[in-house]
Amino acid sequence: MRVLILCYEFPPLGGGGAKVVAGLSRQLVLDGHEVDILTSGWKDLPPKETIAGAIVHRVRTIRGRADRTSPLELAAYAISVIPTLRRLLRERSYDVCNCHFIFPDGVLIPLMKRWSDIPIVLTAHGSDVPGYNPERFRLLHAVLAPLWNWVVDRADLIVCPSPTLRRLIVSRRPKARTVIIPNGFDPARFKPSSERVPRILAVSRLFRRKGIQDLIEAFAGLDTPYELDIVGDGPNRQALEKQARASKAPIRFRGWLDNDSPDLKALFETSSVFALPSTAENFPVSLLEAMASGTAIVTTKGTGCADVTGDTALLVEPGDVDGLRAALVRLTTDKALRARLGEAGRLRLQQNFTWSHVAVQYVDAFRRASPDRPPSAALSR
Repeated sequence: MRVLILCYEFPPLGGGGAKVVAGLSRQLVLDGHEVDILTSGWKDLPPKETIAGAIVHRVRTIRGRADRTSPLELAAYAISVIPTLRRLLRERSYDVCNCHFIFPDGVLIPLMKRWSDIPIVLTAHGSDVPGYNPERFRLLHAVLAPLWNWVVDRADLIVCPSPTLRRLIVSRRPKARTVIIPNGFDPARFKPSSERVPRILAVSRLFRRKGIQDLIEAFAGLDTPYELDIVGDGPNRQALEKQARASKAPIRFRGWLDNDSPDLKALFETSSVFALPSTAENFPVSLLEAMASGTAIVTTKGTGCADVTGDTALLVEPGDVDGLRAALVRLTTDKALRARLGEAGRLRLQQNFTWSHVAVQYVDAFRRASPDRPPSAALSR
């Protein structure tokens, strides 16, 4: 198949969504498909290059940071990408467009439907779905609700990485065609280390829903030689640093690290515990990274986190600081438990979430979205 992937983030920009696009495109190429990626430009990144066999097209935007974007920047991206998108659709005979994020990329679906008959598979990621992150986006989603409905109704098929996200979408648009396909990961990127240090690791954008404030409070109450390392950046960073200083606990903020950073890889592989106490998640890639590293995990029930880890992690209620502290005590004092959970998590990843598994499901979704469309001259495996 010849596939166009549209996503405003692609490494080195962005977070989990960017990693998903990079992994999926790489595997699709390995499986014999042709892939073009249309995304944001950044500083001195070339406007066009081939990465892992996929052709990456970048458009100039007003994006100010590598790790996150503002609503204004998202809107500007959606406008900036239109000429290149129209040109690619005119010049290339794509079999399908896989559009990532309902906002901002999904708003281009009605235009694509006007320009061509290309089937569109829309992948949702979390904050682009009303109700997923109401603390930050309640007002924005309320204002954009008619546009959100319009976009969702025009997608031929919507990929939901978790049952949690599918429930939110279907609760608002019961007739939406959806399929659950998990995010994938390449476990070979990480190798579990036998030399673990007494460290609890958190890797997250620093928004309140990520629960890092709960983790700091829980960790501050521990009597342990462990330290807490927090990787990531975001609007809550200053408040979290102030909270950490007041606790006088050994907490270090490392800032934002690039997806392919050897420092980030080493942190995952050598930490003893990984913590993600979010109140809402879709299908966090950071959990897959911890599982690939064989690192024991504590995370939250009733969120997309539990969809990822199953019973291979200690699960606590979102916002339950005492429960989180008790789970941290268990993990920091029981080496055998850490080893058992770490091995179980890695096995679960290998059996369910490798890109070779996930890409096959995506290709099936692409074909479901276009059952009567003849294949292009591209490979149609």
